[in-house]
Amino acid sequence: MSTEYIHFTEEQKQQARQTDIVALLQSRGEHLKRSGKEYVWRDGSEKVTVRGNLWFHQYERIGGDAVDFVRRFYNMDFPQAVNFLLGNNGGIIQRAEPVKREPPKPFTLPPKNDNMRRVYAYLLNRRGIDREVLSAFVHKGMIYESADYHNAVFVGYDEHGIARHAHKRGTGSESTYKGNAESCDPRYSFHWTGTDNTLYLFEAPIDMLSFISLHKENWRSHSYAAACCVGDQVLWQMMKENPTIDTVCLCMDNDAAGQAANKRISDKLFIRGIKHEILVPEFKDWNEDRLAAGGNAPHIRAEFSLPQEEIARRKKYAKHCSFSHRCRSHVCRPRCDNTDCSYL
Repeated sequence: MSTEYIHFTEEQKQQARQTDIVALLQSRGEHLKRSGKEYVWRDGSEKVTVRGNLWFHQYERIGGDAVDFVRRFYNMDFPQAVNFLLGNNGGIIQRAEPVKREPPKPFTLPPKNDNMRRVYAYLLNRRGIDREVLSAFVHKGMIYESADYHNAVFVGYDEHGIARHAHKRGTGSESTYKGNAESCDPRYSFHWTGTDNTLYLFEAPIDMLSFISLHKENWRSHSYAAACCVGDQVLWQMMKENPTIDTVCLCMDNDAAGQAANKRISDKLFIRGIKHEILVPEFKDWNEDRLAAGGNAPHIRAEFSLPQEEIARRKKYAKHCSFSHRCRSHVCRPRCDNTDCSYL
């Protein structure tokens, strides 16, 4: 059905675009969570960051202004969205102050601690990372402990050996902190360049290290990358720098966001004619798979391994609801469409 034509002046269009999205969502009873200078709003299970009149969908990697937001999330066309944001459907819409775009700060690595006791204890004992694998990355200066908060820092270097990315992970017993250092370049997130033609892509550095720990045979010859999100910029950068890579294994988490990312990146690879497959962990992520195999890894302290009853529960879930473990199609579909199934 066609929308009635409405003439808007350029001033009206600009006014609509400047609508404060946070105020709009709050006026409609939506829940938002503050995160630094931004707010986080959930589109179902997926995260959308909002600041003033601008938004960005973290999983779909798209964004825009207030008009784009209403069109995307309220299913309106352009005239309907502008009319709505001008307040013609009832209510007063608050206008956002123009977002001041501050010049980006130069990227700097967090200060190094004089030892790595906490990081070694965290990655070896709590995360079950193989000591030989961990040492290989430490000796290359790719993992260290920060002096300020004693975080594990995972460093990504460019082709000239210059640090361009740092992902931080809290090591305290109660810490759930994780995040990237300011002004990181996502093209150079944590990665390992091998000598053969295969590249494995993960969400997080710990997943990448866990997978290598599970599959150690000739691991140094393969290439690995942790996007530190569900993006793919590091994938394309590594393929650009290493033209011999012709096979990609997508290894995102076994959850909705991870599998949506697998599907999205798989479609891009399929269009480009790049051979690839999707590898899905048996549990939620590769670290859980590593911990579940703790009985075969004597260095993993027993209290950090998953209890047997929990392993049994997750295997039952995985058998019923998980994605295919090795899907060679460019479209990976779940075996179960039961929307009531839940995991963690």
